[in-house]
Amino acid sequence: MNSKLSVIIIEDSEFDAIIMAEVLEQGGYDLDYERVETSDELQEALSHREWDLILSDYNLPDFSAPAALEIVKSTGLDLPFIIISGGIGEDVAVAAMKSGAHDYLMKGQLARLVVAVERELGDAATRKARQKAESDLRENELRYRLLWENSTDGVVLMNEEGSILFANPAVSQLFGHSAEALLGKDLSMLLSNGKDLGFDGNNNLSNSAYGQLLEVVGNRQDGSCFPLEISCSSLEMHGRLMIAAFLRDITERKQAQLELEVHEERLQTAREIQQWMFPKVPPNIEGYDIAGVSFPAEAAGGDHFDYLPMTRGRLGLVVADVAGHGIGPALLMSEARAYLRILALNREETGEILTRANTVLSDDLSFERYITVVLICLEPESRQLTFSNAGHPAALVINDRGQVKAHLKRNGVPLGIRSKTAYSTSDSLSLDSGDLIFLYTDGFDEAMAEDESFFGTDKIVEILHQFRALPSRDILQELYESVDEFTGAQPQADDLTGILVKVS
Repeated sequence: MNSKLSVIIIEDSEFDAIIMAEVLEQGGYDLDYERVETSDELQEALSHREWDLILSDYNLPDFSAPAALEIVKSTGLDLPFIIISGGIGEDVAVAAMKSGAHDYLMKGQLARLVVAVERELGDAATRKARQKAESDLRENELRYRLLWENSTDGVVLMNEEGSILFANPAVSQLFGHSAEALLGKDLSMLLSNGKDLGFDGNNNLSNSAYGQLLEVVGNRQDGSCFPLEISCSSLEMHGRLMIAAFLRDITERKQAQLELEVHEERLQTAREIQQWMFPKVPPNIEGYDIAGVSFPAEAAGGDHFDYLPMTRGRLGLVVADVAGHGIGPALLMSEARAYLRILALNREETGEILTRANTVLSDDLSFERYITVVLICLEPESRQLTFSNAGHPAALVINDRGQVKAHLKRNGVPLGIRSKTAYSTSDSLSLDSGDLIFLYTDGFDEAMAEDESFFGTDKIVEILHQFRALPSRDILQELYESVDEFTGAQPQADDLTGILVKVS
């Protein structure tokens, strides 16, 4: 018979909810689920019956996984909470896990869903069993034993001398020894080194081992070893002092930690590539004060800025953003940077430069890996500029009164979306003394406060005008500090990258 499973699915797409349900039913569950879309519907569902599990999309029109987590926490229920999203960044996923989510999967990649559900249901049962055991231990030894026997963690009960009096079935599964074969033996026989747990020469457990969660090496009957987490507690039964040891195989956790370390190394490599690509000093052009910065988020993003020497003494200013994080986007940006620099020296128009760059980059880019770019051609002597914008946030030209003189808006899709896209070059725009030109990535305007409001373009314009008397680099620093103050305790979600030009 299939295992019965009651599930709340927080999802605004009925189709996606059906897909999740079918995957679980194919995995052997007799599923009973209710789909909700709002906080009120979730609270109502939690109040009228018991549930085994919650599956949640990350973003809904009027709801979100973080908000749902807070509601579940407020009820005091210990329900496995798995996020299933169409596309959230790793930094967002990590923040959700820290907030209480137990796992996250990507829509369209649900092969791991049944395994994740089985694991989290098992962990939830173990948590429940352990909590129940701790509260009822002194009241009913038989009830405690039954809970141990059904725990997915290994449980060993010993006397003061460390001799095993009871081992639950999970111990046999962990170590390969039958429960009967362990009776009267020492716990140290299950460890590669009993000293790791504080056993003395007489196999007595030292006082320092109690109440701690220790990582040791387990020793199976076949001689193989595995990482083991163990905690010990003393208890009294029928007037006798006993020792209970809880044992958990942490092989998967160690593997996850190793993968995380590898991932962090890759992010560091990506960050080094990204920093290497940034120009070391801005151009020194009479009548212009130019500065570029990139304030990194925790994860290595795909932001980039550059100054491009162009034909006839002109200067190209470029700010770009690759979709995604890590080494892949960093290498794609490195490739794009090289093409843009070569094309800027050999082509007159910004539109032609982006068109040719898109053609050669399309084989390496896709709908998942694309690059947004704004490219400005500045003619210093005539004080004119032209531009092309491939799906990037509009650059700003602000006059000396703090008014937006021009939005350098998108006039084409991001690079890599369509290989045959032809990008146009804008008409010339005249610059005046006191004008500010600001090219930036969406980390600035999409910076989010704790109330989920955005920093926005109007605030950018306000800050730039407020500090316009300062050098360009100092203005950018003031803008960054304003964004940082606006977001408060919220972690910086994206790199803040931009170029500012002051026309004197």
